[in-house]
Amino acid sequence: MEALNLPRPTWMTEDLVMLEEQARRFIAAEFTPQVDRWQEAGMYEREVWTKAGSAGLLCAAIPEEYGGAGGSFAHEAVINREISLGGFDSFGAPLHSGIVAPYILHYGTEEQKRRWLPKLATGELVGAIAMTEPGTGSDLQGVRTKAEKSGNGYVLNGAKTFITNGQHANLIIVVAKTDPKAGAKGVSLLVVETDEAPGFRRGRKLKKLGFDAADTSELFFDDVRLPAESLLGTEEGQGFYQLMKELPQERLLVAGHAVFMMERALALTVDYVKQREAFGKKIIEFQNTQFELADCKTEVTVAKVFHDYCLGLHIEGKLDAVTASMAKLKLTETQGKVIDRCLQLFGGYGFMDEYPISRLYRDARVLRIYAGTNEIMKLLIARSL
Repeated sequence: MEALNLPRPTWMTEDLVMLEEQARRFIAAEFTPQVDRWQEAGMYEREVWTKAGSAGLLCAAIPEEYGGAGGSFAHEAVINREISLGGFDSFGAPLHSGIVAPYILHYGTEEQKRRWLPKLATGELVGAIAMTEPGTGSDLQGVRTKAEKSGNGYVLNGAKTFITNGQHANLIIVVAKTDPKAGAKGVSLLVVETDEAPGFRRGRKLKKLGFDAADTSELFFDDVRLPAESLLGTEEGQGFYQLMKELPQERLLVAGHAVFMMERALALTVDYVKQREAFGKKIIEFQNTQFELADCKTEVTVAKVFHDYCLGLHIEGKLDAVTASMAKLKLTETQGKVIDRCLQLFGGYGFMDEYPISRLYRDARVLRIYAGTNEIMKLLIARSL
């Protein structure tokens, strides 16, 4: 599914091309045929995770000594693109592999890395990160969840919402206050293995505008007793620093997702207008259609070039928070405009749920909200002026 005519970026090595082909074949065979059924059911099966793990599609950037594939973030991006082109945008693997696992890799103790990362790579553990709370939104300093010292461990109390992978996750990184009086310096990250956590419970799977099969959920922690080893790293109060350090990669993940969804939307629309007829000729033959798609192709091309540039910077360790914020802001805004225009070219069929463009339209909306709203991206960018 190639709607653009771009050369491969310089970071796209031969092994990444092979990974792309492998991932595309696997997703086409195992996942894409099930997408409609999962959408109707509002959930995909737990075994999707172990299948993805066995195919090498999880934790590709985690070192081999911890069970990963030993690649870079480019490997994650290639896999994420194929997941999106295959129509499986609701799968939480990008968060699992590109956000949860790196927290453990970068900040965990050696024991924590060896305990959790290999099981994340196989899909035995499904990762989630519990930041957002009812009433706090993007204000991470305002979290009310508390982890109070008790003996050699902690007692965790609080509620989280909008948690991706919430129904399947059995390893959850929880943002909590270990010192409520210390502001940002009182925030810590604690890792909860849910199978060993009495007092942990899952709330409802939330109904959403899009991503119908994604198990976005409420989570509750009622006097959950945790051992000292649940603290990510060795020091309390490091949580806010850890969160801020990882946000550029999270925002690049979202920017990439926006581009991949645009690529698919454009390819589906070009295919449709070449087949659909109105007033005795193909829709592609109307000048309006040609002009609309010319604009869309231009917008997606510019977006993809910027994304690939940012990805190259990130591979070299040079992607700063401001550039990542610009990517997230611009590419998700472009995504909304492009997919809206593509849907219009489907006419009434674009409004029908059985057409993928309808699903893409609904799924696209949240990308301007999560990983920090686009209004927050503007504030961050403005500070650099």
